[in-house]
Amino acid sequence: MLSFWLSFFPAGFMLATFAYLVARKVKLMAIVDTIWTAGLGLSALIYHAVSGVDTPRSWIVLLIIGIWSFRLSYHLLADRVLRGHEDPRYKALGAHWGDRAARNFYFLFLVQIPFIALFLYPVSLAMQNDVGVWRWTDTLAVSIALVAMAGEAVADKQLARFRSNPSNKGGVCREGFWRYSRHPNYFFEWLHWFCYVAFAWPADGAWPVLIGPLAMYIFLRFLTGVPHAERSSLKSRGDAYRRYQATTNAFFPWIPRNQST
Repeated sequence: MLSFWLSFFPAGFMLATFAYLVARKVKLMAIVDTIWTAGLGLSALIYHAVSGVDTPRSWIVLLIIGIWSFRLSYHLLADRVLRGHEDPRYKALGAHWGDRAARNFYFLFLVQIPFIALFLYPVSLAMQNDVGVWRWTDTLAVSIALVAMAGEAVADKQLARFRSNPSNKGGVCREGFWRYSRHPNYFFEWLHWFCYVAFAWPADGAWPVLIGPLAMYIFLRFLTGVPHAERSSLKSRGDAYRRYQATTNAFFPWIPRNQST
């Protein structure tokens, strides 16, 4: 599949450039958030079509990554793009970068392509597992995928419902999953990547599939997810969010340390 990867990057960079030009025209840099979610689903579809893999397992892997891609892309479009207002994160970045904003945002769009490749690799390993029989690890993989995608969808809806109530403005969502984790959506997103580990694991040399959950944990917990969300919440919610931090785990769901707070 060397030919696939050799063509993947030039084609990806061209599509990212096109998306960047559209974002510049409509003045919505939040479009960048949808590149890797939609791009990963599309890339998985193309990989499956050209790789020659054609097993029930490979089709189920493709279905799972396709559902994941569609749901998250739609959520990001509805929450951050179709509103027609720039995401505050990118407004702040643009102001911080000043004259370098156009160049830096373009780089931000381009870097989504290596990210797609990074997470497509474990998906491709799961597809390539050609163990003929359905194993208990396949059942485990499907179970993980269903729990993770349902959990993330429910967490997103719980937060959206809380924010839609004007009386909650400036408050902290502690409803549902948000009572047990400050970022349950990130936790379920991380959990999702273990399904590809389970799909691929019976095959020889499958250990690189661990790149998926490992990289996702690093990105969400330390780079692009939790740190930014925490800074934003502290800025907008102040002491209320500090009390939330003092009682509720940042990532892994657990019983609040002081339920009366």
